[in-house]
Amino acid sequence: MITSSVLVLLGIGFISAVILAVASKLLYVYEDPRIAQVESVLAGANCGGCGYPGCAGAAQGVVEGKAGANVCVIGGDEVAAKVADIMGLEFASTEKQTAFVDCTGGVRAEETYEYHGVADCRAQHMLYGGNKMCPEGCLGYGTCVTACQFGAIEIGPDGYPVVDPNLCTACGGCAQVCPRGVITIRGMTARITHLNELTDCLAPCRQRCPGQINIPRYIEQVSRGDYAGALETIRERIPMPLSIGRVCPHPCEGVCRRGHVDEPVGINMIKRFAADWEMNSGTRLPISCAPETGRKVAVVGGGPAGLSCAFFLRRLGHSPTIFESMPELGGQLRYGIPEYRLPNAVLDWEIEGILNLGIEVRHEHNFGTDFTLKTLEEEGFEAVFLGVGAWMNMNLRIDNENAKGVETGTEFLTKVGLGVDTGIGKKVVVIGGGNTAIDTSRSSVRLGAHVTLMYRRTRNEMPAHIEEIVGSEEEGVNYLFLSAPKRIITDDDGHVTHVEYIKMELGEPDASGRRRPVPIEGSETLIECDTVYTAIGQKPELSCLYDGSGTCTLEETRWRTLGAHPDTLQTALPHVFTGGDMHTGPALVITALGEGRKAARSIHQLLTEGRIHYSSQLQRELIPYTMFTDVPDVGYRRRSELPHQIECDERKCTFKEIEGPLGLADVKHETCRCLRCGLTCYNRDLTEGQECLAEDCVKNP
Repeated sequence: MITSSVLVLLGIGFISAVILAVASKLLYVYEDPRIAQVESVLAGANCGGCGYPGCAGAAQGVVEGKAGANVCVIGGDEVAAKVADIMGLEFASTEKQTAFVDCTGGVRAEETYEYHGVADCRAQHMLYGGNKMCPEGCLGYGTCVTACQFGAIEIGPDGYPVVDPNLCTACGGCAQVCPRGVITIRGMTARITHLNELTDCLAPCRQRCPGQINIPRYIEQVSRGDYAGALETIRERIPMPLSIGRVCPHPCEGVCRRGHVDEPVGINMIKRFAADWEMNSGTRLPISCAPETGRKVAVVGGGPAGLSCAFFLRRLGHSPTIFESMPELGGQLRYGIPEYRLPNAVLDWEIEGILNLGIEVRHEHNFGTDFTLKTLEEEGFEAVFLGVGAWMNMNLRIDNENAKGVETGTEFLTKVGLGVDTGIGKKVVVIGGGNTAIDTSRSSVRLGAHVTLMYRRTRNEMPAHIEEIVGSEEEGVNYLFLSAPKRIITDDDGHVTHVEYIKMELGEPDASGRRRPVPIEGSETLIECDTVYTAIGQKPELSCLYDGSGTCTLEETRWRTLGAHPDTLQTALPHVFTGGDMHTGPALVITALGEGRKAARSIHQLLTEGRIHYSSQLQRELIPYTMFTDVPDVGYRRRSELPHQIECDERKCTFKEIEGPLGLADVKHETCRCLRCGLTCYNRDLTEGQECLAEDCVKNP
């Protein structure tokens, strides 16, 4: 017999069932089945590296459109392809990223106090910024190691983190916990587009290099025999190590800490060795490029700046086309630098490697006549880089400057580069003191002329590279210092016969810091000649920018260069950028290469993000606290010298390359001379039992 209590319970249960049934209809929450499907193909590590609270959160982010198919930092392309298939998306391979450690200090970094607190970098950093004298370096307590769930990072024997790229998933956990910003997550694009920042581990040589090459890194790679790795490091900043290894005046060596002990490290020699190794190996190293974006960019000018811009645009996935007015690419590298310094065969090999990436070239196309900014836009180019160089020569402003037999040094060198008749005579006077004057003089000697170089100051004030001055003296160039041309004297046919010059004396320093030459009244003198080459400076030819009405939408500076933002190289027209000599005026080849990369970076950001951005911490000047001159505990080691491939007498009648590369033993010795500097740290002399990074390093005293 059913009791009343049982009936009450049955009634309550029935009513509850009814209420739940109604509630399920009213409060039903729909969950997209794709969330579970996406979660099922994710790695299941719940590492948090994707930025979501576990794989379920990441899957929900994908379905809601807040995350892409590549949300899982562990799974890689295989997982991303499965996620894309579930979501009905097209899948493109993602760029490999790894944690990058920008510190070489470690145990070498001096400590300012003794720390006995919690063994955690963040705790240490809270106390006076940490106990390391270097304000940006690794503190060495391994907080990043604890944060990594994949065993990809450890504190190495030198006291700073070492990353295993095969285990690193680029989850970012290590970077998040590092209080010094020593660790960053970078792929190829980030490495190429990174500009030096004050928080980077910048040795003095890196700070001074116009190309921002990571010099200590590639020297260490060469020391280990990793020449391919060294070239990859160099090519993240410049595309032409062969050429730069031959013609760069290596300003980096001017601030090398080794120079405060004996002599600077032969940085450029080491770069050339690695580049020559590749060229002489018979094969080219692969150069990685991002997937095609389909974005077209016009690069006007095939000199160093244009070649660099096109190279990095292509590596970033874009489609650059170079427009060049001359028959061959190279600009001043081909038509301004003689073959005894940079052989055409070497330049051709290097340019071929750049074009092999998939860069189109249109030769003998003159900007302003054959095409304009407007026609480029009509052709579908979304951005333009202007790098036409500085080919317009400065005038002497003296009588008969346009006489027969008087020509500029650049015109002469261009004829030499083209292989056409120069019309040179037997007695040549070259006016100027820079590299163009030296190249003109030495090339004239090789063509059989007796050469006198006239310069208004002394040898000490010459802006030409000292190695080139010495080379010209060895080859028989005569110097006429403290002399300035006053007028050109001609015969009845209007051909030069003499240069009248006035003697000078040095007065007070001028704006350049050099003592100003002052004429000595009544000291006029004649020098006989049948050819005069002037080389007193160049500037960009900007007339190509003006339209038929005589107007120009771009800004011209008071130095007659093309105006642009100093950090982005963007001109007054948002889609037009510039770099190299057109922007800086005549400068170093390495400067032009560096500006080409900087412009490519800005163009890439404009095309892919719609805006250009850069850090407020960009390193523009030398960092004062890193420029100390007291370098204790480092002993003397001789500097290596580049060997000459041909003797002095033979040099006078041939354009064969003079200098050869260092031999293997000298390269090992030179890499051992490098102190592996950071911001403040450097290698002291090796103690007994230690070995140099270069195996069998020659340690000649």
